[in-house]
Amino acid sequence: MTIDVKIELMIVLQLLIALILGAVIGLERERHGNSAGIRTYAAVALGAALFTIIGIHATDTSAASRIVANIVTGIGFLGAGIIYKDSNKGLTHGLTTASSIWATAAVGVAVAYSMYIIATASTIAIYFLLSLHHFKWYNKLKEKWKINMEHDHHKDND
Repeated sequence: MTIDVKIELMIVLQLLIALILGAVIGLERERHGNSAGIRTYAAVALGAALFTIIGIHATDTSAASRIVANIVTGIGFLGAGIIYKDSNKGLTHGLTTASSIWATAAVGVAVAYSMYIIATASTIAIYFLLSLHHFKWYNKLKEKWKINMEHDHHKDND
C-alpha cells in the first residue's frame, strides 16, 4: 500500500494539531507544578492520533476500531500507574491527572478522524475542568458543599 506525499503531509498536520491540543491541556497542569505536564499530554494526544491514523490507513477495515479500543486500554494502564493512595492521610492522588490524560487521548483520536471542532472544544473543556480549582467561586462552592455534607453527616448521627 502506498500513501502519496500529499496524504502524508495531511497526516503530519493532523499529528501537529493533536500535539498542540495535548500541549494546551498539559500547559495548565505544568503551570501549577503537576509532574504530568506539556510533554506528557502532548505525547498522549500525538500517540493516540498516530495509532488511530495507522489504523485508518490499514487495509483491514476493522483495524482502526481495534486500535482505538486498545488506546483506551493502554491509557487505562498509564492512569493506573499515576493513581496512588496515601494510607497515612487516607487520600487518593492522581485521579484528575489520570482522567485528564484519558480524555486527552480521546482528543488525539478525534483529530485522527478529522473531528477538529470536537477535538478543540474538548481541549477547551478539559482545560477548563483542570483549572476550576483556581477560581474563587468554585472553591467557595466546594467549601459550601463540604459544610453541608458535614452538617448532614452530623444530623444523621444524632
